Amino acid sequence: MEEKKSSTLNGAAVPDDVKGELALGETVSKQECQSELVSGSTAEPKLRLKIDFHVMPLVSIIYLLCFIDRANIGNARVAGLEKDLGMSGYQYNTCLSIFYISYILFEIPLNMCCKWIGPGWFIPVCCIGFGVCTIGTAYVKDFSQLCALRFLLGIFEAPMLPANAYYLSRWYRRSELTFRLSLFIISASLAGAFGGLLASVILRLPGIGSVHSWQMIFLIEGVVTVIVEFIALATLTDRPESAIWLTEEQKTLAADRVTSERIGTTEVIDQYTRKKFMAGITSPVAITTSIIFLLNNITVHGLSFFLPTIVQTIFPERTVTDQQLLTVPPYALGTVMCLIFCFLSWRLDKRGIFLIMFAPFSMIGYSMFLATSAAHVRYAATFLPVCGIFAYGAMTNSHVSANLVSDTARSSGIAFTVMISNFGGLISTWAFLPFDSPRYRIGNGLNLAAQSTIFILAVGKYFWIRTTNKKRASRNVEAELNGLSVAEIQDLDWHHPGFRFRN
Repeated sequence: MEEKKSSTLNGAAVPDDVKGELALGETVSKQECQSELVSGSTAEPKLRLKIDFHVMPLVSIIYLLCFIDRANIGNARVAGLEKDLGMSGYQYNTCLSIFYISYILFEIPLNMCCKWIGPGWFIPVCCIGFGVCTIGTAYVKDFSQLCALRFLLGIFEAPMLPANAYYLSRWYRRSELTFRLSLFIISASLAGAFGGLLASVILRLPGIGSVHSWQMIFLIEGVVTVIVEFIALATLTDRPESAIWLTEEQKTLAADRVTSERIGTTEVIDQYTRKKFMAGITSPVAITTSIIFLLNNITVHGLSFFLPTIVQTIFPERTVTDQQLLTVPPYALGTVMCLIFCFLSWRLDKRGIFLIMFAPFSMIGYSMFLATSAAHVRYAATFLPVCGIFAYGAMTNSHVSANLVSDTARSSGIAFTVMISNFGGLISTWAFLPFDSPRYRIGNGLNLAAQSTIFILAVGKYFWIRTTNKKRASRNVEAELNGLSVAEIQDLDWHHPGFRFRN
């Protein structure tokens, strides 16, 4: 369903000549003037705060539950899952890999379905699906049943990150998006913290019928997910136009402030075209950023699935409950650092420099893992990677969104970035192997190499953007657009001669 085309700014009529210039996107400066006109309104901060309170809490809770339901298998493993199901060798790694196979295959198709159906309906329905899969995992009897449910879980969770990032891009400006993305992406680090806390509490509860120990983790967390998502199905607002909690003037302002930053664009939600779809997945920024996200996901998902196991090898004399609790502090630090860095990104309207800054934390941490066998030093090393790895989720997706113009291109570009990144999750499932315990030199060495490569790519992309923008500044925008229709100009997306990449 399309949004109404905007013809006002802050409630005032836009002159026909201005609308024509915006439709053709003749210069960057005209687009920036419109952006300044919208942002200069005193009504905008009030509107942004209203959107924050109505949209962000539910989106954050949804992603928190998503990551808990994905990663709780790590807590269940420590609590006896492998023993009860008769698993051995590399079967645990195999069931983790199966999740990512379906996750990768369904990433882009489901995110395009999200645009077609509308995220306000699509996101909660997918969440109910993965909640049911989590409940079902409590009743598995063998390895094959566990693999089947992990495959289904991957399908329902596949669109969660790109769909939520795309959804928020309907509501927020480029500079605002990183911090808002961080508010739900920190759910990944909170999920690690809450996952350990919940597991330690749940494991103390008496069983329910035939369900006991690790099975209770899946049952309780799955039931909570389903209950919350039925609430989301009734309350998650699909788009500004359908927000009953906004006035008509606020709905107009909400659309105008988003379109004001998109050169050659006059509407928030555009018609799908193949050219705009391809623009999203062929953008040099999207391709490079997706590789950075892939490499970072090797670290993030390796940590989520194997941190309980790593802690267990560092402190083998501790009880299972204590080992679960020791996974909480690193995630808590990761949450705080993610918020700090993403808040600075919002205020500075910068992302590229932060993509460079995060990697050295992990490079130092994994060097420590490889250099020593001292338990307390190795545990201290788990605190360094989390200082940057969770913030990458917000930075990479907002960076891609900031460097694409149309709604369609952003939908496909974000989905492409997340799809490629999940190969990192697939790789991570084979990073920490049983024969490599307790030092896990392969896994820690792989993470060191991945984060070092991120640093090189981020530096290279940063300077490529600066060089490319200097070349674009010399182009004759009016001459290159001469003879093109409005639709053809909109299909250009980032190829538009007046477009500038954002660092």
